[in-house]
Amino acid sequence: MSQAQIEQEVIEAEVSGEFERARVPESKLKSWKSFLGMYAGEHAAGTEFVIGPLFLTTGVSAFDLIIGLLLGNLMAVLSWRFLTAEIGTKFRYTLYYHLEKICGKQLVTGYNLANGILFCFLAGAMITVSATAVGVPFNMEMPKLTDTMPNSATWVIIVLAIGAVISIIAAKGYSTVAKAANWMSPIIVLAFVLCGVVSIVNLDVHSFSDFWNIWGEGSEPFPGQIKYTFWHVFLWSWFANAAMHIGMSDLSVFRFAKKARAGWTTAAGIYIGHYIAWISAALLYAVYLKSPEAQSILAGGEAPSVAPGPLAYNAIGVFGIIAVVLAGWTTANPTIYRAGLAFQAIIPKVSTAWVTIIAGTVATIAGLFPAFAMKLLGFVALYGFILAPIGAIIVFEYFFGKKFGIQSFYAEKSGTKFNQAVFWAWVISFGIFYFISVQFDVFLSFLTLPAWLCCGFLYLVFSRVVQKKKIT
Repeated sequence: MSQAQIEQEVIEAEVSGEFERARVPESKLKSWKSFLGMYAGEHAAGTEFVIGPLFLTTGVSAFDLIIGLLLGNLMAVLSWRFLTAEIGTKFRYTLYYHLEKICGKQLVTGYNLANGILFCFLAGAMITVSATAVGVPFNMEMPKLTDTMPNSATWVIIVLAIGAVISIIAAKGYSTVAKAANWMSPIIVLAFVLCGVVSIVNLDVHSFSDFWNIWGEGSEPFPGQIKYTFWHVFLWSWFANAAMHIGMSDLSVFRFAKKARAGWTTAAGIYIGHYIAWISAALLYAVYLKSPEAQSILAGGEAPSVAPGPLAYNAIGVFGIIAVVLAGWTTANPTIYRAGLAFQAIIPKVSTAWVTIIAGTVATIAGLFPAFAMKLLGFVALYGFILAPIGAIIVFEYFFGKKFGIQSFYAEKSGTKFNQAVFWAWVISFGIFYFISVQFDVFLSFLTLPAWLCCGFLYLVFSRVVQKKKIT
């Protein structure tokens, strides 16, 4: 790359303020507090109101849920700290620019498109969550577990309005996203705690054994759901955010961190959101399941709705509605921001703000379809399985590249636009393990780690073949 090109990229980064194609300068680095607020807000969020109840529908036992979540979430925090934050603070590039240096422009474009779209679908699920709360005062019909299409004009209007607000906030950039999370996260955390307390009272829990017996030894899964064991919970909770940590998407976030130890701040979001909040939301659903309405639905061979808005409203009233709305926002905001960066890498001449608006529009359209939220356990497992192996390319190059005799950032140094070592490593690892999942009906979260390891190892092997001569 010529000096003129380098200078031009630096100028563009300074104008946009997001440094999409340059290292984040020292003057723009943020303290650990910015990440604490963002992760607390993002992971004590709208999805938690859906995921907690969904765990109940899988018939999981008390031990499998409580201990599985404890250990699985620990592995997620360690992945963020020692992989994502470590590499993010070393190079300070977005995931997309980092990959471009390794993969080449043509290859990374396809990845960026897939990554951005999948993040938009996830953000759409968050918009769906917020919409279930806004719809409560309008007596809106809530989506069922089996619903895929919008069920009313009211639903469409509410989703469009929420999507517009979220997109505008995300388009303001990382600083605004972090500030919004800092403002909202204490309210959301308080709401989850209150929901848990109210549910415990309503379930007549007077001792730890009473609490444990809510799940007991487990039960048969609800219609249309699969049975979860300890390993389902452990691996699913570890890889629920696989695209962000072992998939390296949060390089785009941790590039702003002063030190790699900022990665520990993910524990605030994970153990409040993916532990306390999931369990609290499950308790909310347990209360609802005892109602005549839910019993009637179960008797008819269907699974009762897990719409978060009504569940929270029934527990803590208007405060529950506010909390669910904010919870959806604080997850959708950084997710749309990440998607915007992915699209911006494809069309770099368009400002980050505008591509984020585009991402927000796609997310809003996705939010119109309840299936993304109602089938969240399966969707999250799928998108992590697709995206995580690409992160192994970055991890294996960083930790093992020199020992294996391959050069870092080979595409940038050689001028190649399509690094075949990356392409075939991903295609083979994805193809083998996805075939195993489909052919033998294996839960995808069981195969995410093997696919990730396989992709990283194959990349090193293939790079030895592709990198035939040293480049200085």
